[in-house]
Amino acid sequence: MSIRVLIAGATGWTGGPLVEAVVAADDLELAGGVARSGGATFRSVDEALAAGGADVFVDYTSAAVVRGNVDAALAAGLHVVVGSSGLTEDDFAELDAAARAAGRGVIAAGNFSVLAATLLHAATLAAQHVEHWEVLDYGSFSKPDVPSGTSRELAERLAGVRAPQPAAHDHDVIGPPEARGADVAGTRVHSLRLPSYALSTEVVLATPDERLHIRHEAGASAAPYIAGTLLAIRRVPEVTGVIRGLDRLLFG
Repeated sequence: MSIRVLIAGATGWTGGPLVEAVVAADDLELAGGVARSGGATFRSVDEALAAGGADVFVDYTSAAVVRGNVDAALAAGLHVVVGSSGLTEDDFAELDAAARAAGRGVIAAGNFSVLAATLLHAATLAAQHVEHWEVLDYGSFSKPDVPSGTSRELAERLAGVRAPQPAAHDHDVIGPPEARGADVAGTRVHSLRLPSYALSTEVVLATPDERLHIRHEAGASAAPYIAGTLLAIRRVPEVTGVIRGLDRLLFG
């Protein structure tokens, strides 16, 4: 039996190719697309949910609306896959409670690329043996969210391993303290926003005598994110509550 998929952000950079991939899949059925323009089936998420006929709601919209969309989809009885940035750790805790109460699953990832998920997994393993690290977050000069969802998810995952040791003068630096980056779940994250970048995430782990750089470089195409999103769509009906990170589907 096919899984019926409703996609919000259906004409966007990732949503458009995802619509094509769902239509092409033998085990999936497109229940509709939501976008404010571009010939999508529905103009609003509320309209799409009221129409019914979907099993899984996929959100590739924006940080400004993603939380309301996910809340509405869970209230309508759908499982949810979240590819949009902007949800905080507190948001996910509240969504986990709501999803469990509804008996539904939510799979969310700051990045549905298989290689980005591998970075997350590798960094988490390395952090078990290292006390110092920081994250560099590269994005287009037009990208509004800082840090990116990928870098935020990485920092929060590393916090589950341990808190990194601060630099010697993090509390009494000479100069603007902002130059040391933002504190995200205990990890220093530095966001660069420059032309020619799409999205790149790098974590540098260090000991007194060596360093490990783990870096994911995204290209200009949405193709790397499609396979991971399809995997989440197929797996989310088996889930109750929130799972964060594609790596947890790939590596357990």
